[in-house]
Amino acid sequence: MNDTSKQNAGTSSRAAELLAKLNSSRDASADERARVEGHARLVRAPGRVNLIGEYTDFNLGFVLPVAIDREVWIAFEAWDRPDVELTSVEINETRSFTFDGLAPRAGGSAFWIDYVAGTAWAMSRAGLPLCGFRGVLNSTIPVGAGLSSSAALEMAASLALADPAALRPSAAAMAAIAQQAENTYVGVNCGIMDQYASAAGREGHALLIDCKINKATPAQIPTNVSIVVCDTGSPHRLGSSAYNTRRSECELGARLIGEREPGVTSLRDVDEAMLARNRDRLPEVVARRCEHIVRENQRVMATVAALRDGDLEALGHLFAASHASLRDLFEVSSPELDVMVEIATSVPGVVASRMTGGGFGGCTVNLVSHGAEEALREKVVRDYSTHTGLGPKVYTVAAVDGASEIQVGPGGRSTGASRAIVFDE
Repeated sequence: MNDTSKQNAGTSSRAAELLAKLNSSRDASADERARVEGHARLVRAPGRVNLIGEYTDFNLGFVLPVAIDREVWIAFEAWDRPDVELTSVEINETRSFTFDGLAPRAGGSAFWIDYVAGTAWAMSRAGLPLCGFRGVLNSTIPVGAGLSSSAALEMAASLALADPAALRPSAAAMAAIAQQAENTYVGVNCGIMDQYASAAGREGHALLIDCKINKATPAQIPTNVSIVVCDTGSPHRLGSSAYNTRRSECELGARLIGEREPGVTSLRDVDEAMLARNRDRLPEVVARRCEHIVRENQRVMATVAALRDGDLEALGHLFAASHASLRDLFEVSSPELDVMVEIATSVPGVVASRMTGGGFGGCTVNLVSHGAEEALREKVVRDYSTHTGLGPKVYTVAAVDGASEIQVGPGGRSTGASRAIVFDE
């Protein structure tokens, strides 16, 4: 069975399981179940791993994420009520909210349902019609690994909440709506990368996202390499305080440089020569943050060129430079991430390795020549625990399409086919 066949079989199996749970949770007679089963719908949205371009998104720079086949799934049926009731299969918990009076709470998010409620709030603010529903939720995205389970939940929820008769905004616009949900309703001041990757992913490709103009361009991944994610077993621990501090440092740097350099409104507008001319007026820690962002933007563009040319040696150098910069200049790596990268780069066939995501735990992303995936897994399993005392996990992932609805056939069974989403460009 080839990879596509395996993925389709997994899709059908997961869909059937969720649809069965939705059916069994219905408080109705057997006759009524048969009558309404045809209204069951199924949506999914992928997590993401970022190949390169860390912390550049909120500086309006470039990022290069991949939507991956670790996904959030919602099986649901619409109802004629202005509220949502959703059960998480993973934690066996049901939560609900109403559209009436929906507004951000002081202190931000408290529960997983807030990501769904926040998406409903942001969609309503954008003038999109909402549909209430009851459903069941499941996910194959490891929680705490930095693979954007929250963005995937937001994008899956945006499909379940949408009026199926209405035109859907473009992927870029829908990502911005979901970003607003996370920024304002949930209280996480993230950039747009995670939502954009989940909304607009393309099979076999990374997405070069220009965060200044909110535009994505597919970048094909060489067919002779695999993407392998290594989870350190040390949860992503970058709290809002540390994240917001780094964001403030970058904004301060842009502001100070902009006082001398016309046209600078963000670090996206700063090049190395400009940074050198103004470094003496920047606090040292701010200068280090700015240096990372300026060079990381350059590395993203160089990585796109290396992917296009199949230059595996260049990819290795670019990933190594990014990891060192995140460790030494942006100071968001961790001993566990550093050990994981060191182990991976010692394995023949590993092309490139670096930390990915916000840091302070979480995952590394690795480009691996076909046939070397198992050697990497074995080396990590054998050596990582010895150095850290933690249990790692290793996932070979595939680049997949963005959020979509899965066709549900007769009897509520998934056909495994995605329904085309109609976008209003």
